[in-house]
Amino acid sequence: MAATAPVPAGSVRLARRARSMPWAALLDVLLVVTFAALGRVSHSEETALTGAFMTAWPFLVGTVVGWTLVRGGSKNWPVTVAHGIPVWASTLIVGMLIRVVIGAGTALSFILVAGSVLAVFLLGWRWLAQRYATTT
Repeated sequence: MAATAPVPAGSVRLARRARSMPWAALLDVLLVVTFAALGRVSHSEETALTGAFMTAWPFLVGTVVGWTLVRGGSKNWPVTVAHGIPVWASTLIVGMLIRVVIGAGTALSFILVAGSVLAVFLLGWRWLAQRYATTT
């Protein structure tokens, strides 16, 4: 019989608190839109909210796919880093695939920057939340 690794107490506390945290979804949406808005500003493009949403929507679809994969019908929200990794990967991969289909840019440099920024955004808050949960 294989032994299972112990789950850090902070992760357990965070998971218990997160059972009904739809704010996690809102935070992810805000961060994906922020990523898109920052990209538009860095390229001196239109900074209107609608422009940011036009850039963000493929990635938001990917985020929803990631949440669906992680939640799998459970009532728990993907608030741990372990749950955040598939959300991040789905956000990036599905977002880029949709951009290919709609004829938007998918240069390697964009993929690398998007992957890095989205990782910091989508995994960063989860890491901080887990860190906070282990100290309380």
